[in-house]
Amino acid sequence: MPAPVAGFFIESGIICLVIKREIRMYKHPLLNRDKMSPQEALDILIEGNHRFTNSLTVNKDMMSLVSITKDRQHPFASVLSCSDSRAPVEMLFDQALGDIFSVRLAGNIASDKVIGSLEFSSKYLGSKLIVVLGHTDCGAVKAACDNFREGHIGEIINLIRPAVRLEKTTANERDSSNTRFVDNVCALNVQVQINEIIHSSDIIQDMLAAKQIGMVGGIYNLATGEVRFLPETYTL
Repeated sequence: MPAPVAGFFIESGIICLVIKREIRMYKHPLLNRDKMSPQEALDILIEGNHRFTNSLTVNKDMMSLVSITKDRQHPFASVLSCSDSRAPVEMLFDQALGDIFSVRLAGNIASDKVIGSLEFSSKYLGSKLIVVLGHTDCGAVKAACDNFREGHIGEIINLIRPAVRLEKTTANERDSSNTRFVDNVCALNVQVQINEIIHSSDIIQDMLAAKQIGMVGGIYNLATGEVRFLPETYTL
């Protein structure tokens, strides 16, 4: 396999793949990830989700991508999302190998180990954007709404419980039977986890202040495939 030149391979069959891939991701094949802004990273994710929801996903030569990424990873975004099998972030944003540093934990909770992983991807891998992504009908959020406490699952629920307390608009039926209540808690949980990341990490605080990275929250809709980003969570 020939060596890459400025992100491209010399062999004609492969150079077409890489050029198309770079145009799709960056809008210009010479804009590299070191120069990418957090807003540009967010735009790539928004466009990718649009392709996903319209069944326009780009065909990817996975083995070529394996070769391109085998010696070094340089993800442009880090995504903290839920472990739910219906919400794989690379697919719903139409990205490929090496694009997203994915951290998945039930309820998209910002545990210490999760925060350490996001620090690593931001400071040492060059990721430009942190996304905290919840999703509709989240089992962990519903369990928190029902005050579930069994086993180690209860440790996860403890980190979601602050979002339940923050939900002030629902007076009755404050449990998982109330879809609107669950949706409200889901959105609040995204903000709670963002706050926890920022509060707990000097590394991420400093990088946000220096505008080296950005952070946003969003909700993935299991029924429609759409990701709704939450403007009130933006730090770009």
